[in-house]
Amino acid sequence: MLQQVLEWLDEELAKQRDKKRYYLKDKRTVQIQTLFGEVEVRRNYYLDREKGVYTCLLDAFLGFDGAKGVSPLLEETAMELAVTGPSYRQAAGALEKMVGYAVMSHETIRQLILQATVDKHRPMERTQQVLFVEGDGLYVKRQRSRRKGKEEKILAVHQGWKVNGKRVSLVGKRHYVHDTKEPVWEGLETFLMEEYGYDPTRDWVVINGDGAAWITACREYFGEWAFFQLDRFHVAREIRECVKDHPRYRTIQKKLALFDEKGLLTELHSAVGTLGEEKKEKQLEGLIQRIESMPGCLSDYRAWLREKGIDTTGILTFLIKESKKVIKKMELLREQEK
Repeated sequence: MLQQVLEWLDEELAKQRDKKRYYLKDKRTVQIQTLFGEVEVRRNYYLDREKGVYTCLLDAFLGFDGAKGVSPLLEETAMELAVTGPSYRQAAGALEKMVGYAVMSHETIRQLILQATVDKHRPMERTQQVLFVEGDGLYVKRQRSRRKGKEEKILAVHQGWKVNGKRVSLVGKRHYVHDTKEPVWEGLETFLMEEYGYDPTRDWVVINGDGAAWITACREYFGEWAFFQLDRFHVAREIRECVKDHPRYRTIQKKLALFDEKGLLTELHSAVGTLGEEKKEKQLEGLIQRIESMPGCLSDYRAWLREKGIDTTGILTFLIKESKKVIKKMELLREQEK
């Protein structure tokens, strides 16, 4: 599926290119090492008449060096694992667990770090007293191995948002891949202390994720110092699957958008028994139970922060996936495995 997406994108770039400048020479095949394994892509190869050089528009668009054969996301992930972990060897091992085979040696990762900008080498300096975390699980099939697949627990962390016109970027983003025997939230807390100067007796944590047991366990671990939000994207999708044909579907959507958890539950309860399909009824009842088991999980966490005396100016909602470069790829991978 990823191969098809990339080749489709290459054709779109071909249609939109400056044809006077870029002369189509032929097609070239490249092997790309990605977080999902090796992908072979045939992309267009052009002569840039303006600069007198040959190029692939797809490579330039993706920020990909075809000579290396390694995707930018894989390089970024490898470097983040290295700077947030104790050694290059452990980073290589963690990367192998994510991908399913030894995709990059510890020496290759070391060279990436040496070539990186200076800010890759030192821990993040804490600029706010609120940290944002988004958790998700990635089920990895063990390519080239007889071992059974397993769920890798990945947590994206950042310190807030920076808005520049229509562009939104994350401040101080890091990824934590849990690969130790200690509980996942204990491991993350240590990571936060080392990377962000996190103080568990002073700082606040906002956590977004689905209803998986290992994710919701954060509520008990961090207690009053954390706010857990049930991922609104997943909730909206599940609501659509259950009640998209219900006459009050628009009202239900509005309640969710306005963070009106009480009103949302009232509407969902009123829809029970009216869907006409047993499967949808069970799914709806399960959703209601999940929301009710975690009071406040769909309310606006910015109101909670304001109660703590935090200025929420510039703080956005989790409607933008914080871990979009990794978590979005998880969804793509799941689709490929179906």
